[in-house]
Amino acid sequence: MTTANAEMLEKIKSGQGFIAALDQSGGSTPKALKGYGIDEGEYSGDEEMFALIHAMRSRIVTAPCFNGDKVIGAILFERTMDGQADGKPIPALLWERGVVPFLKVDKGLEAEADGVQLMKPNADLDVLCERAVAKGVFGTKMRSVVNLANPAGVKAIVAQQFAEAARIAAHGLVPIIEPEVNIKSAERDTADRLLLAELVAALDAWTGAPVMLKLSLPAEAGLFQPLVDHPKVLRVVALSGGFARPEACAELARNPGIIASFSRALLEDLRHQMSDAEFNGSLGGAIDEIHAASVA
Repeated sequence: MTTANAEMLEKIKSGQGFIAALDQSGGSTPKALKGYGIDEGEYSGDEEMFALIHAMRSRIVTAPCFNGDKVIGAILFERTMDGQADGKPIPALLWERGVVPFLKVDKGLEAEADGVQLMKPNADLDVLCERAVAKGVFGTKMRSVVNLANPAGVKAIVAQQFAEAARIAAHGLVPIIEPEVNIKSAERDTADRLLLAELVAALDAWTGAPVMLKLSLPAEAGLFQPLVDHPKVLRVVALSGGFARPEACAELARNPGIIASFSRALLEDLRHQMSDAEFNGSLGGAIDEIHAASVA
């Protein structure tokens, strides 16, 4: 393990902060831009769209408040990993600021079957992992979704996640395993419990270095404590899952040992039209609020 990787590992393992999710991909980019105050009629084609989202992310990661004091990691979209800000590759810029870079590696979701949405096949995963390692990325993130408390579906999701995690770990990267439970599901609590059982079984059988988990906050506060305490888990982080920031932070604070990995709840008040002072003030306030809930 390189010195930088050892320092990153320690930062993620024991850092007092949260992980920013800046990994909106092609399908979710228009919605992210609309939230930022840029309507679809204001750009034409994918290249203009991706240039605008890159400018937004660059503005975030170069803001004075976006540093390792409270933000210990950031999850990037592939194009963001390949891009630059302040004339530097973004993964290098992040680590200079004390923020550990991660990369979203999944290719999106399959149609629902057995109450879940598995990840699409990812033939290019090994090549992408090699590129990530070369750019100084520490870990990866991949998302699938549980909509219903279907035992076969939940088992399939966890099996796929850990199979892909093994491919990722072989490159020396730390995988973030994200089987999201839909917080709007009528079967949310039962799904949480099925997922917990499958994750514990998979972790008990895991023979590699510790992994990370990114989970929806459970319907019952504290339910995921066995995952927080598991020796094969480096860190448990939570997605906001559709909660607005005040509610997401309140839910997070009810689950000791879990830290935030918020996207929409982090960015929801930022607007393209803001002056730098307004933008930095708004982002700084969001970071303070999410940090406080993460270390509560």
